[in-house]
Amino acid sequence: MGVVVLRAGPACFARPGPMVASVSQSRIVTGVVVSGTEPGQPQRPPGARGRLQGVGAHVSMAGARVHFWAICALRVALATVYFQEEFLDGERWRNRWVQSTNNSQFGHFRLSSGKFYGHKEKDKGLQTTQNGRYYAISARFKPFSNKGRTLVIQYTVKHEQKMDCGGGYVKIFPADVDQKNLSGKSQYYIMFGPDICGFDIKKVHVILYFKNQYHANKKSIRCKVDGFTHLYALVLRPDLSYEVKIDGQVIESGNIEYDWNLTSLKKMAKSSAEPEDWSQVKEEKAQDWEKHFLDAGASEPSDWNSELDGDWQAPMLQKPPYQDGLKPEGIDKHVWLYQKMRGTSSLMEYDLSEFENIGAIGLELWQVRSGTIFDNFLITDDEEYAENFGKATWGETKGPEREMDAIQAKEEVKKAREEDEEELLAGRFQGRESHFSRFHQQHNEL
Repeated sequence: MGVVVLRAGPACFARPGPMVASVSQSRIVTGVVVSGTEPGQPQRPPGARGRLQGVGAHVSMAGARVHFWAICALRVALATVYFQEEFLDGERWRNRWVQSTNNSQFGHFRLSSGKFYGHKEKDKGLQTTQNGRYYAISARFKPFSNKGRTLVIQYTVKHEQKMDCGGGYVKIFPADVDQKNLSGKSQYYIMFGPDICGFDIKKVHVILYFKNQYHANKKSIRCKVDGFTHLYALVLRPDLSYEVKIDGQVIESGNIEYDWNLTSLKKMAKSSAEPEDWSQVKEEKAQDWEKHFLDAGASEPSDWNSELDGDWQAPMLQKPPYQDGLKPEGIDKHVWLYQKMRGTSSLMEYDLSEFENIGAIGLELWQVRSGTIFDNFLITDDEEYAENFGKATWGETKGPEREMDAIQAKEEVKKAREEDEEELLAGRFQGRESHFSRFHQQHNEL
C-alpha cells in the first residue's frame, strides 16, 4: 500500500531548526519516506541525503524549541508515497530498474546529468543514448489501489537534444506486468507526458485505461519544446476532477467524464436503477396493459395437498384497461414487477481514474534523436507533498541549469567568433602570399 509519511505544514518549513539535521531551510521537512529504490526501504527526505530521519529526530525539547515542535505537531498531515526515485545512489539504480529484453534492438539508458545542469549529482537521471531506437525500462513497487483516493504522478523530463520526434512520457502498469518482456503491447493503466514529432505533434498525452480500452483526453494540451528540464504532474481525484501541471502551473483541468467522453459507473448504475418515466408509459399501446400478473397477496389454501393437487400457484390478476390520465390503482411508478435492475456487482467495479493493482512505472517510447533525461519520479496520494517535492528537486536546480546553459552559449559564441577571425586572417595571409608569387613570376619573365 506504500509507506505513510509525515508531512509538516507550511509553518514548519518557514523556520530552520534541528528537526531534520540534513535538510536545509528550503528543503521539505518530512518524516519517514519510501525509497524510490526498493519497496519498503527507508529513504532520505526529498532532495536531501543522509541516514533515515524522523520528524522531530535529534530535537532538543528544552526552552523555545518545545513551543516550535508543538506548533508543527498541530500541522502534521499524512501522505502516502508509493514510489519515489531521484537516482542519488549512483549505479545502484540498475538493481531497481529492469531493461526489457523483448527486442534486441531496444535502446539503452545511462545515468547522466547532461551537458548542462543545475547540480551535477542531483540532476542525474535516466538518459536515452541511441538514435532511432525504441526504449523499454521499468521499476516495480508494492502494489496498491487508488480507489477512493487522489493519485498524483510526477516526474521531470529534459529534452537536451532539442527533440525533433520522440516520446517523453511515462506509463503506469499493473503489478503483474512482465518487465523483461515490456513492449508497446504491454497493458498499462495510465500514459502521461509530452510527445513531440515535427511541427504538428507537440502535446501532453493523458490516456486512461477503462473497460478494456484506452481513452485519450480530447483536449489538446501543449507540452514544452525547449531543451531545459521541466516538471510534469498529473492529478486524478475521486470526484473525477483532474489537473495537468507543468513546472508547478496548472495548464489544463476539468472533469474526466466530459474531457474523455466517458460515463462514470456510478452514473450508469444510478440511471439504470431509476424507474421508467411515467410520461413514457402514457405513450405505450393499450394492449401493454392487458397483461396478467401474479396476485402477490394470495397464499396457499390450508387444505391444499401438494401430493394430490400438485404445486400451488398464485392466481393471475389482470391489469385494468389503460385510460389516458388514469394510473392503475395499487401500481406505483417506482415499483415494477419485471423491471430490469442493474446488478449490485457493478458497484464493486473500478470507476474512471480508479485502478485496482498499480505496481510498476516505466518508459516505453520511441526516439529519433536520443538524449532525453528522466528524473525525480514520484507517485503519491498527496498533492501538497508532490508540490513540495517538486520544489525541493526541480525547483532548486532549474535556475542554475539555465545559468550554466547561458554561460556555455556565450562560450560557444566566443569560440565561433575566434574561429571565424582565425579563418579570416588565414585567408588574408594566403591572399597576400598569392599576390607576391604572381608579382615575382612576372618580374622573372621580364
